[in-house]
Amino acid sequence: NNEFNRYYIKIRTILGIDPKAIHEELVTELGPNDPSYTTVTTWAKRFREGREEVNDDPRFGGPVPELTDENIELGPVLIHCVDEGKIIDYNYYIENFLKLVIKELLKQRRSAGTKGIELLHDNARPHIHSDVINYLTEEGINIMPHPPHSSDLAPCDYWLNDYIKRNLTDQPNEKSLARAVSTLMKKIPKEAFKIKLLTNC
Repeated sequence: NNEFNRYYIKIRTILGIDPKAIHEELVTELGPNDPSYTTVTTWAKRFREGREEVNDDPRFGGPVPELTDENIELGPVLIHCVDEGKIIDYNYYIENFLKLVIKELLKQRRSAGTKGIELLHDNARPHIHSDVINYLTEEGINIMPHPPHSSDLAPCDYWLNDYIKRNLTDQPNEKSLARAVSTLMKKIPKEAFKIKLLTNC
């Protein structure tokens, strides 16, 4: 539908993709139902100029709809510097990542704890070690299955990390870096994540 197409155009424009490439992507995905190239360029221009809404402009005499983008609910952001030459094994993963994330989750979700939390990580050796699986199970974290050789199922590898890197300025320390990453992520509309998951970008 038009709204979905415009969200897609908006997100791709935010990511710096030119209108021609966006149109080609939509043609590939939608075939004869794709919006025209003129429509794509018009909306891309509007979004580059700061437009937020994806709905049509209100017609004279009609009701004025109000549309606001919902931002993602940001969970813990962990930024951890690994010493050069340090090997990240299962124990390091538990002690320096999982325990810190779970501690922060428990602070943020005092009443719910880890109930309903699902973790998607790839099949790297530290992630699939029995001690890691046991630890997460004991903490009540549900591990989402990740098929082998399916990096396309981790959209962060393809757009989120790249988006953050391109929009992040130099930061003096880890705390400042965490704040900057959080701020960037909060600006990404929830719909962007849905589109990325649907298109496997």
